[in-house]
Amino acid sequence: MANTICPLILSVLLFFLFLSSSSLSSSTDSFLYGGCTQEKYTPNSPFESNLNSLLTSLVNSATYSSYNNFTIVGSTPLDDVVYGLYQCRGDLSMPDCATCVARAVSQLGSLCSQTCGGALQLEGCYVKYDNATFLGVEDKTVVLKKCGSSNGYNPDAMTVRDGVLAGLAGSGGPYRVGGSGEIQGVAQCVGDLSFEECQDCVSEAIKRLKTDCGSADNGDLFLAKCYARYTTGGSHVSSKSHNDKSSSNGEKTFAIIIGLLAGIAILIIFIAFLRKICEGPGGK
Repeated sequence: MANTICPLILSVLLFFLFLSSSSLSSSTDSFLYGGCTQEKYTPNSPFESNLNSLLTSLVNSATYSSYNNFTIVGSTPLDDVVYGLYQCRGDLSMPDCATCVARAVSQLGSLCSQTCGGALQLEGCYVKYDNATFLGVEDKTVVLKKCGSSNGYNPDAMTVRDGVLAGLAGSGGPYRVGGSGEIQGVAQCVGDLSFEECQDCVSEAIKRLKTDCGSADNGDLFLAKCYARYTTGGSHVSSKSHNDKSSSNGEKTFAIIIGLLAGIAILIIFIAFLRKICEGPGGK
């Protein structure tokens, strides 16, 4: 009887453990934007073979690095060369990064079928390839602008927003986060830019974001080689009590996360204990 019940109990517990751990992860594969070049390549050509090699290299590299770029050269470099890169959001774990890049590459295959160049930005990662070199080249072309609703101008909220964005502009590194109260901001450069190019690109993105989104409660501004984004805790930030509200929400979120982690830990210990009982004194 025990030999029948124990595996069933263990299976049920492992299932709930999977659900618990899944609830801690966030979606990273939401589509933000994509685009393709007009130029097409010939099916079964050397370029297609090089492109497949490039995309495979991107997916494999994402299992151990959050950014990388490759140049694949064929027998006739001027015709067959293909350049490509990927980059994951700076806070992603390597498994999430690898999953995101694999999904982006898969979607690129459908979105940009037989084109010599394509780019795709998901919530968690960015992938681009082309037969013309773009590696190490700063590009401040606007590729996505999205602004939230504006329920009236709030000078205090805009002051806080501008302060958060200024903090992002002054931070170092390709991935930058900051926040104050309910307003949170993030910016990131593609890893092939130099420090000076990254600073210039992020500053331009923030400048355009503030101008184009005005008093909106959230905004996204993606340039070809960097982006800047900000969000608020609600549709409209109230300067009267946003600090207290943010503190309360933060404590609740932290408590929920700690509770989930503690529950998972207890469940793991109980599973190990139950497996030991089910195996019996002989360990089988």
